[in-house]
Amino acid sequence: MPSYTVTLTDAEDKALSVIAISQQEWIDNAVKNRCRISKNKIVADEITRIRSSGGTVSGTDDEIVMAATVETAAERETRLQAEMADGPE
Repeated sequence: MPSYTVTLTDAEDKALSVIAISQQEWIDNAVKNRCRISKNKIVADEITRIRSSGGTVSGTDDEIVMAATVETAAERETRLQAEMADGPE
């Protein structure tokens, strides 16, 4: 399971303490909520895709997400940069 670290300056930490009782809890909640939003979108898109082709959907949300073929943000950025470099058709 991946683990990530966030480093804040003293000023950023102080600023975050104005809105958060626990900075770590706030950061964890913000990231988990963003992940939840992305997971929900992937699951909805997969259900639509599978059902439109006459298939049936099974598995947990996590299983559906892990089985889905998705374009990552890094892949999308690379594709868009390549399209921009090619110019208008």
